[in-house]
Amino acid sequence: MIDWKNINEEGLLAPTMAKDFPNLQVVKSEGLFYIGVDGKKYLDFTSGIATENTGHRHPKVITAIKNQVDYLVHGPIGIINYDSIILLAKKLRKILPQSLDCFFFGNSGAEAIEGAVKLARHVTRRPYVVSFLGGFHGRTMGALSLTTSKSKYRKSLPVGANMTYQLPYAQLTETPAGLNHDEYWSERVEKDFERLFNHQVSPDEVAAVILEPVLGEGGYIIPPKAWLQKIKAICDRYGILLIFDEVQTGFGRTGDWFAANRFDVIPDIMAIAKGIASGLPLSATVASRELMEQWTIGSHSTTFGGNPIACAAACATIDVLEDEGLVENARILGDYALNKLILLKEKHHTIGEVRGIGLMLGIEIIHPETQEPNGKGLMNILEKCLHKGVIYYLSGNKGEVIRMMPPLNIDKEHLDLGISLLDEAITEYELELSSGVY
Repeated sequence: MIDWKNINEEGLLAPTMAKDFPNLQVVKSEGLFYIGVDGKKYLDFTSGIATENTGHRHPKVITAIKNQVDYLVHGPIGIINYDSIILLAKKLRKILPQSLDCFFFGNSGAEAIEGAVKLARHVTRRPYVVSFLGGFHGRTMGALSLTTSKSKYRKSLPVGANMTYQLPYAQLTETPAGLNHDEYWSERVEKDFERLFNHQVSPDEVAAVILEPVLGEGGYIIPPKAWLQKIKAICDRYGILLIFDEVQTGFGRTGDWFAANRFDVIPDIMAIAKGIASGLPLSATVASRELMEQWTIGSHSTTFGGNPIACAAACATIDVLEDEGLVENARILGDYALNKLILLKEKHHTIGEVRGIGLMLGIEIIHPETQEPNGKGLMNILEKCLHKGVIYYLSGNKGEVIRMMPPLNIDKEHLDLGISLLDEAITEYELELSSGVY
């Protein structure tokens, strides 16, 4: 067994990869749980950062992986053809919005974003892309130029950022008192684009607008439906392609197959990954056949993208989500969890805003006196949760939002348990706070 404390001291792993829980050593995962080296079980409310929507090591997914290994481990699709990639494309075509029916498979969310932007620039012959403040689209150079969830991610970025523009993301808490959220933000985004086009870039030079329909790493911010619909209308007006980054919101997370369905907006291009293959590396850039046919043959390619094993796992993942009703479960239990968290907010003065859509829930931690975001307090709470046997994750510009994203096959019993342990952790933190420990 590896001694992780000594490994960290030896410096074998690059320190740039942050370790939020450096002492959590896991030897196995099963269903809703990670299992530690000491045998302790940890209820996982992260789903491997929204990748294992079917839970850890779902038997049907594992069987599909094992069966595929017996026949074919690696493609590549640029040289040979194989069944699992075509079967996956057919399954995806059935669950995606109807016009999104053609796929380029990659390995990660960032790759899907790179492909989406590359496609948009190729098709439109325009250079610029507009993204939104708070969005996270990956950390490869192109994706990073669009990412604004934290300024540190873009620090020392030498190229790429000058090809992008950013606009404010809709924040319901900023709606003036007495005004309707939909009306206010619909009018505001129209003005935001008008100012952008009048003062910084001509719309006929903008290839694409890219956004997360729900901010992920940016703090689980849920915009008004009318705001997204207005953005689509503006894009259509100027021949700009709309890209939805559904890397985190896809595959049932929001209580529908994709967030696009919940907001009644069909983008021109979609980037999907994370929950697609229950933990195996796989992603896809998705668009209509009409758009994909304008992408010059050979201008984009991959060695490992669409790996046969990952595609087999993805086919099984979609079957499990469908057969076990997990998308609907996410919607029903998401509403249930949100109501419980609202009650929790009334109990704790360190909880600010609570928000959620499906099993994508955010709990803001604040300083009780200043009402300011409290990332340090959040980490204290997460450590206490870990000791109690439940794992949550952080998000938000200052790391102030607890990200709650359990597997979609969770039941009420374990949902109640996880929230109860969070309640205990916050209670302990507030007692320490009031006694002057911090």
